[in-house]
Amino acid sequence: MVLGVLLLQFLLLTLVASQTYPGCPENCGDFSIPFPFGIGEKYCFIEGFEVDCRTRADGNIVPYIPNTEFEITNISIPTGEMTIAVASYMARDCYDRSGLNMKNHTTLSLGTDTPYTFSDTQNKLTALGCDTRVNISGNNNNKNVGCVSICESPDSVTGGSCNGIGCCQTSLPKGLKHYSPQLGSFNNHSSVLGFNPCSYAFVTVQSWFSFGGLSDLSSDYYDRNEGFVPVVLDWVISNQTCKKFRRTTDDACFNQLNTDCYDSINYYRCYCKEGYEGNPYRGGCHDIDDCSLNGSVSICGNYATNSVNPTLSTMLIILAIILLFFIVWCTYTLIHKRWKVVKQKKLRKKYFLQNRGLLLQHLISSDEESTEHTKIFSMKELEKATNNFDETRVLGRGGHGTVYKGLLSDQRIVAIKKSKIVSNDEIDQFINEVATLSRINHRNVVKLYGCCLEAEVPLLVYEFIPNGMLSDHIHSEDNHLSWDDRLRIASESAGALSYLHSAASTTIFHRDVKSSNILLDDNCTAKVADFGASRFVPLNATHVSTIVQGTFGYLDPEYFHTGKLTEKSDVYSFGVILVELLTGKRPLSMHEDMNLSTHFILLFKENRLEDIVDDRVAKGGKEQIQMVAEIAEACLRVRGEERPMMKEVAIELERLRQHNKKHPWIVHHPKESPCLLNSVPTEQIRCNADTSRNYSLERDFMESIDIPR
Repeated sequence: MVLGVLLLQFLLLTLVASQTYPGCPENCGDFSIPFPFGIGEKYCFIEGFEVDCRTRADGNIVPYIPNTEFEITNISIPTGEMTIAVASYMARDCYDRSGLNMKNHTTLSLGTDTPYTFSDTQNKLTALGCDTRVNISGNNNNKNVGCVSICESPDSVTGGSCNGIGCCQTSLPKGLKHYSPQLGSFNNHSSVLGFNPCSYAFVTVQSWFSFGGLSDLSSDYYDRNEGFVPVVLDWVISNQTCKKFRRTTDDACFNQLNTDCYDSINYYRCYCKEGYEGNPYRGGCHDIDDCSLNGSVSICGNYATNSVNPTLSTMLIILAIILLFFIVWCTYTLIHKRWKVVKQKKLRKKYFLQNRGLLLQHLISSDEESTEHTKIFSMKELEKATNNFDETRVLGRGGHGTVYKGLLSDQRIVAIKKSKIVSNDEIDQFINEVATLSRINHRNVVKLYGCCLEAEVPLLVYEFIPNGMLSDHIHSEDNHLSWDDRLRIASESAGALSYLHSAASTTIFHRDVKSSNILLDDNCTAKVADFGASRFVPLNATHVSTIVQGTFGYLDPEYFHTGKLTEKSDVYSFGVILVELLTGKRPLSMHEDMNLSTHFILLFKENRLEDIVDDRVAKGGKEQIQMVAEIAEACLRVRGEERPMMKEVAIELERLRQHNKKHPWIVHHPKESPCLLNSVPTEQIRCNADTSRNYSLERDFMESIDIPR
């Protein structure tokens, strides 16, 4: 029996040592190719994991992803993160005294049917330059990310950290399969040509890149790196779940020894069970402990072996040990269960204090303006409401957190937001959002029922808004928003912002007004949401000095340059929303040379509104459309003092709905014709006729992009 056990262990180790199937190449040059990757026949690899072995110009044989120029430099199959590294092109814009003289932008694509995505945990979008902005858009529901890098003189540039001065970085969206970096400049580098004529942008491994200061801002940076930087890709076996494939002939994990798979909502990946190591896709995993035999019974690691001639006394000892082990295990289980409950209570109390629970309790209980329904929930209540945060309750997930649908004990349906908050500054922002919303009681502001502070990551409990974001309705190809609906939503949103500015006991500046932060309920009533960036304004104060924060396309240029947040900053952002409602276009587009606001103002002043107004809008009241365009133009004026107050905007929009009159602060252009739009009578389809569409709640609570000054 001992010989049989030794032979079995030898066969297992031999099987594990082989990383490929018989007859399949094990190496590409000096590079080892582990299964599920492979070269040659189809049985040598799992579909999608073929490796193309090529000879480079220098004579070296290296592996590539088939049909691409992506050279594979590393393949990792650990228990946790699994990535491969490839090379990526660098985008650049170079300027001279006459303006842009060189533009080199490249779209990188992994293909829609490949198992690869750009890693959002190891890669960063990086930009170099002193007059530089960059954003990328990819396959992730057209989600844009970007950052801004500025500096005034060579003395202000220091190497090391990418803090927005000469260099900036931002995270990638999760699940990105292709992207195109779009570089831009505010002033064509005219003030920094002497030491920084070029802007550069690339996606690369965060651990690889280190900002070198002025030397990285020179015109030869591209040549020094030969236009290549390393990028890390995540890979998974399938976009299905373990449950679907479990113990089937197609399963890559359960046909191997001592393996299991990650059972996520959208991918399938194998790993070795605890106490084992090896390749979970080929040969299985073996015990990490060595067993030694001493003539009786040997128990070590995950194996147990018997001696050749066990005696009766030995068998009794074994039974006694098993019985003792069973008693100890039962005792341990009971004690551990009690200890776990006590530990959980202590941990939740620790998180409650760590997340400023006492402070928030004081703010809510002492503030007479706080709504009576604002509550601090226990984790037990929210676990019950979400069936212990079951995956089937997930409404959406993204780079900034997950949103669950829950049912409270009083039968209210809620959206529970679990954000990825890690720093004290973000905890303070969280407390700020709760304190802000607890003071607000307005029909057009999303209701905050309360929060939970008994977790490492605090949770917010909102009313459930079933009809998604205004931006989804505006920009979807099948949207049915009539002109009356658009005018009503604009009026309701303006009324809510006017309330925050003028009617609330403490003035509140929202600071991130955008169409994705205006939600629509099942009656298409507008609800202003996301107050994480909002600021209270002291009595008799006209502005608040803050670090510039906002969203590209909506950001007030005066606030961006001065850092002074005023009421007119929200007015500017609301003007962009009015233009979105009129045109159906996004504030930023990689296909346009200028942003939507600038394009709209130019056409407005040239009496060419018909060139930009959405066809669906053109079917509405032509005089009202002209007047709303004039309101938008007033809101988008560069100087804040020339813009109307939010209260005036709200009054004028409501008046348009009722009386079609103009307000005295609107500047009229005598050269404009009274009607620039063709009115085509048609049956208007109301917004609430399309409430069956299922919008993702995760994006309804999307965080804004922080822009360093």
